[in-house]
Amino acid sequence: MTEELYLEDHYLKEFDATVVEVGEDYIVLDKTAFFPRASGLEGDTGKIVTEDGKEYRVIGGKRVEGKVLHFLETTEGLEPGMKVHGVIDWENRYRQMRLHTASHIVASLFYQKYGAEITGGHITAEKARDMLNVDQLTPEMIDEVFSEANEIVKKELPVKVYWLSREEALKIPGVVKLAARMPPNIERWRIVEIPGVDMQADGGPHVANTKEIGEIVFLKKENKGKGKKTIHFTVKPQLLFPEP
Repeated sequence: MTEELYLEDHYLKEFDATVVEVGEDYIVLDKTAFFPRASGLEGDTGKIVTEDGKEYRVIGGKRVEGKVLHFLETTEGLEPGMKVHGVIDWENRYRQMRLHTASHIVASLFYQKYGAEITGGHITAEKARDMLNVDQLTPEMIDEVFSEANEIVKKELPVKVYWLSREEALKIPGVVKLAARMPPNIERWRIVEIPGVDMQADGGPHVANTKEIGEIVFLKKENKGKGKKTIHFTVKPQLLFPEP
């Protein structure tokens, strides 16, 4: 099992760990701040540095049966038991955090106003894509949602993260806005809450306050048939780091 440090501290940029498994193109650490690709979010990139200063490029990650696999360009020279230092590509991670929190606000508004659930999506450091199960998606609907979303951002609301039992979580209306609900065998759900705006089961990294998002900018929509509408959006300015 890998201790997933990002679940508790989204701003952790570096960490120390021990190699517990070495594969042909991946390693497993006893703990990590690298978020693996999951729930529509791209995984973190960065580097692993050994005690003797050798650097290994992390090009992605994947969670498999409680382990986080860190994919490397090469694993030559790495062995179980070695102490290493991990460094996240913070610019990439932080933009995804901003877009991820923005997507929660946008999804919540579409759900509240139009009963729309998310049927899929993808978030990179450049933009977010959400697929909505609505039959109609007019320019007026889009303008209303994104205008209100940016007003929420300006309120500088805290983004809270905590854990609830599955039973407690399911009492929250709209706690899962994905059309395909979470598997029933997950007994502890990680909740991300923007007070007065959204409460949602979620396992990814977020900013601590909506003010860090900047401006949410709608890019385009796609119509892929009845109940299949896709929106693309980003955040500006291009790069915005949190205050120390």
